Amino acid sequence: MANVPASADPSAGRHALAAVFTATFFVRFGFGITVAVFASYIAQRSTGLTGSDVGTAGIVSALAPIGEFSTVLFAGVAADRYGRFPVLFGGMGGAAGLFVAIAATRDVVALGAANLLFGVASGAILAASLAVVADRAAVDARGHEMGRFDAMNLFGWIAGYAFGLGLESVLSNRELFVAFLAGAGVIALGLTAAARLLRGRPAETHRTRLDVRHVVRIAFRRTVLVVTLPWLAIYSLLGTALVFLGTAAAGVGIAPVYLAVAIVGGGSLLVVTQPYFGTLADRSGRTRMMTVGAAGFVVVLASASLLIRFGVTVPALVGLGLGVAMALTYGPAALAALADLALAEGRATTMAIYSLTISLGMFLGLVASTALYGRYGAPGLYPYFGAIAAALVALTAVRWSEARRATIPVR
Repeated sequence: MANVPASADPSAGRHALAAVFTATFFVRFGFGITVAVFASYIAQRSTGLTGSDVGTAGIVSALAPIGEFSTVLFAGVAADRYGRFPVLFGGMGGAAGLFVAIAATRDVVALGAANLLFGVASGAILAASLAVVADRAAVDARGHEMGRFDAMNLFGWIAGYAFGLGLESVLSNRELFVAFLAGAGVIALGLTAAARLLRGRPAETHRTRLDVRHVVRIAFRRTVLVVTLPWLAIYSLLGTALVFLGTAAAGVGIAPVYLAVAIVGGGSLLVVTQPYFGTLADRSGRTRMMTVGAAGFVVVLASASLLIRFGVTVPALVGLGLGVAMALTYGPAALAALADLALAEGRATTMAIYSLTISLGMFLGLVASTALYGRYGAPGLYPYFGAIAAALVALTAVRWSEARRATIPVR
């Protein structure tokens, strides 16, 4: 295998990271806009969604993570073979074009097909972006750089989701196609800005040939699985949140515009917290911060159960806030841990496993939560939340066990 190193010019590295962070924010902003309105767009009404409507929206939404987890390893191989930025920009261009196509139809089959292809583009974007960060970040600053990536990723999602909720509150359902055109425009803007940051400067160039045997070895390394499997549980929870957050808020009398303001206000803190939590992972160790994050998700699940059972109460809100603050430590530490384990000749392929795991978790979360809700109502989510919490506790225990036996880096 041959691997041509990136340019030694330090400014090339800085501009490569700036291009990735810029692209990440705009991509996730565009994605967030459309996620906020997708259920209403599919159902062709914005209020009074039935269990059947939610189920249909869940099925169509689940096709994006199917497209992602079924193809993202190929995207990682392509990024290792042909370079990070061709794959990144190709995925962005494809996503923008698909949003334009979605804006032109309300046919459920066509929306499902477009959403499936959108998942393919999403995987390519994420695998290539993470590979650039893993390439360019020094080992002792990898948590910080992954924290910066996580900040742009999460804040882009949150700001876009809030913007989408705002659009849903001011547009009629017939006019919701505008949200998808806005998403396409935002992604195109991000692509243009990222390309300008790289103009005239050397970027990552890779010429790694990976055969099937090598890809399987990368994907199924035990040390990699120990780091990535918790994401399966975490994104099962986040898939549920994306489907039910807006509906749950409306059920307790919170208008979409107020929810949007609250989300943006809290989400803006991520720009500060995620790089800081990443720095803590560099100093205190990846495993310790991942443990704090996993515990935070368990607290979030307990608080969500209280909200379902008793409505909005002070203990539930306090627990939810504390749990979210703790949970935010997980992302930078876990991404840095995965980058630590990545083999240089297959780094994009290794980082693609993150995308595979989260998209599979999102798919499972969408399907399981909507099925349980449709069959049993809100109480049906209690055992589901319990299963996620148990999985996180068990996988965290395995991580510590592996670390103590020195089969994975203690960091």
